Amino acid sequence: MVSRITGSLALAVALIATTSVAAFAQKASQKEEVRPLDVQRVESSQTFPYAVDANQQNERENILLLDLSNGGRVAIRLMPRWAPHHVERIKELARQGFYDGQIFHRVIDGFMAQTGDPTGTGQSGSKLPDLAAEFNDAPHLRGTVSMARTDDPNSANSQFFIVFYPRLGLDHKYTAFGRVIAGMDTVDAIQRGEPPANPTKILQASIAADNKPQVLPAAPVAAPAITSDMLRNSKSN
Repeated sequence: MVSRITGSLALAVALIATTSVAAFAQKASQKEEVRPLDVQRVESSQTFPYAVDANQQNERENILLLDLSNGGRVAIRLMPRWAPHHVERIKELARQGFYDGQIFHRVIDGFMAQTGDPTGTGQSGSKLPDLAAEFNDAPHLRGTVSMARTDDPNSANSQFFIVFYPRLGLDHKYTAFGRVIAGMDTVDAIQRGEPPANPTKILQASIAADNKPQVLPAAPVAAPAITSDMLRNSKSN
C-alpha cells in the first residue's frame, strides 16, 4: 500500500511538472522579442544600407534610420506592440523632417544619448500634444530607445534617448519603444557633454519604407594651395 501511494504520488508530481514545463514553453513562445532583421551591411552604399528579404518588406515601415554627422547610419527597430502611440509619434515627426538638423544635446558616458529638442536645450519639444505613458516590460538594455519626459509621467513629446549600457532602474518609468539593430558603433561615437562642445547632429531621420538615400556629412572645404604668385603679391602689398 505504501509503495502504491508513493508511486501514485510520484506519477502525479511528474504530470504536474510536465504540465508546468509545457505551459512555460507555450508562454515563452508567445513572449514578444526584438528579433534582428536578416540584414547585411553594405558599407559602400550611400542609399539604404541593409538588404531586407521580400517577406520582411512590411517591417521596413517600423525601422527608423538616423543619419548622423559622424558619418554613420543607425537603424532602430520600432516596436508598436510595446508603445503604439509613441511609435506613431516618432514616425510622424520623422516624416515631417522634425528631427533633421537636431543635435544630441545630453550625452552622458556610460548612460545614454538624448535628442529630439529643436532648441537643443532639453527644455522643448514638438508642437504636438504630449503623450500618455505607455510603460511596458521592455528592459532598458544597451541599444534600447526610450522616450524622455519630465517628472510628469504623461509628458513625453518628441525627445528620446538611446541607452549605452543597461539601466534597469528606468524600467516601467520611461516608455521604451524600440531598439538599435544596426549602427550601435555610430551611437557609441556620439559626442559626450551636456551639451557637447561639438555636438553630433541628426542629418536626417527617415523610415526605411520611404527609401530615402543616406545623407552623409559634407566634406570639409580644403584650404587653397599657396602659390608663388600669391606670395609675390603679398610682398608687394
